[in-house]
Amino acid sequence: MPIDNDIYNRMPDAWWDENGFLNILQTGLNRARFGYFQELMVGRLGIDPVGKRVLDLGCGGGLLAEEFARLGCCVVGIDPAVPSLATARDHAGLTGLEIDYCSGVGEGLPFTDETFDIVYCCDTLEHVRDLDRVISETARVLKKNGIYFYDTINRTIRSRLIAIGLLQEWRWSSQFPSGLHDWKMFIKPQELHEAMARHGLESRELVGLSPGAGPIELLRAILKRKRGEISFAELGRRMKMRASKDISMSYMGYGVRV
Repeated sequence: MPIDNDIYNRMPDAWWDENGFLNILQTGLNRARFGYFQELMVGRLGIDPVGKRVLDLGCGGGLLAEEFARLGCCVVGIDPAVPSLATARDHAGLTGLEIDYCSGVGEGLPFTDETFDIVYCCDTLEHVRDLDRVISETARVLKKNGIYFYDTINRTIRSRLIAIGLLQEWRWSSQFPSGLHDWKMFIKPQELHEAMARHGLESRELVGLSPGAGPIELLRAILKRKRGEISFAELGRRMKMRASKDISMSYMGYGVRV
């Protein structure tokens, strides 16, 4: 089934509502991926985040933008879904965070060359129409030696069974709207790294993004959510996502603008 990116226009409240399907990204993924990005940035790379110019490419409702803003980064979020941007602005206002949100697409970023110290792109690469162009634009707006963080879904048999079958298509277990993902748009790491290399982004590390919950524990939580016994937020917590060596489902990593 073709991808339906209009979902983010129709359901903008799902980002911060614990019963909204997009809130699983906050409770399920943010702790693992933001923890990884923060440890890389502050711990291993020795970057002081305060005052750094950061672009959230495909910011949605601002789930990750707020995490970076709390570190003291000057965050700009860009997304084509105007209703989701309104949700992001409203939530940032409630939390007292200054984040600059603007409408646009990754294939044509409205910024001058070498504007940002850091660009990150999460839950987005598997939705774009022209991956090579998005990577080209990312490299263009990054300063020399700037950092590129990403996460996305691998195109494997496992991701087809879980992300498409179990979570999207099978009636007894489905959690997400039809058309949220298209398996053909998932990206193998080699494909992403080749695109990065073409545009001057040198890949430095790749790790898996996997549930720490066991298969039976995870299936029980999925069925509880299906029956309405727990929220999407609680399902995300029970997934216990973490960085791992297993890239067969999802992966994340970073590169440097050379």
